[in-house]
Amino acid sequence: MAERQERRAGGAGAAVVAGVVAGMCLGIGGCSGANGAAGGADGRGGDPVETLHRAADTLVDAGSSKARTSMEMATGGTRVTIRGEGVYDFGERLGRLKVLLPQDPAGSSERRPITELLAPGALFMKNRGAGVPADKWVRVDTATLSDGNLVTGGVTDPFAAAEVLRGTRTATYVGKTEIAGTEVRHYRGTADLGAAARGASAGNKGPLAAAAKGFATAEVPFDVYLDDEGRIRKVRHRFSFANGQQKGTVAVASTTLLYAFGVPVDVRLPVAGDIYAGKIAEE
Repeated sequence: MAERQERRAGGAGAAVVAGVVAGMCLGIGGCSGANGAAGGADGRGGDPVETLHRAADTLVDAGSSKARTSMEMATGGTRVTIRGEGVYDFGERLGRLKVLLPQDPAGSSERRPITELLAPGALFMKNRGAGVPADKWVRVDTATLSDGNLVTGGVTDPFAAAEVLRGTRTATYVGKTEIAGTEVRHYRGTADLGAAARGASAGNKGPLAAAAKGFATAEVPFDVYLDDEGRIRKVRHRFSFANGQQKGTVAVASTTLLYAFGVPVDVRLPVAGDIYAGKIAEE
């Protein structure tokens, strides 16, 4: 039986996290917005800011969906992309994604996919970290991460991505377009992570508050596309955090696509005995 009760995995989480994003940036030489003006009415005559404040709640009403994610990091003249695909239950705040890392800098074969389970306040990863048994998971407390797991896992938790919009300060309605044959309304704006944390669900308050302090700026430019029912079909955030190895900041663009709403989702969190608490070796 799935076990919802969670425990820390000692120092394993920090070591794993460093490998997914920071470690990959180091391997390729170190990782290297615009505010939307408060606009008039959106395509339905409503206020864009208020519309986006409600977007996360609309996903909860939708129940669940499939998701595709991509995370792009600009590092000098090179762009690195991490991709993910899976399902998410917005009511339970549970998701499962298979994350594909790019080929490593040495040019060897592609790395094994990482399975990630997303839960309120926690990230579980399998196939991540040298020395971790193949049948074990590593657990990370997302509230302890300086980016609140908006970047660390190589994907942005779909519901956290939506809850960032609760901090929308300025937004404009750009117009109508299509995504995968579905007509959507395009909005562009800027969200404040501190405000998002104050309005977020219990599981995301801590992580988003950590991100507000940990990123180079709490302001997050975004583009988001809503369908006729107000559900997010696509959201793209542009995050910026300090580079610990070099001066300047790391630019990260995270994109989440949502589709097939109402799809059955069965996410079972690891039981205590399946969580690895040992040391993770350097890769």
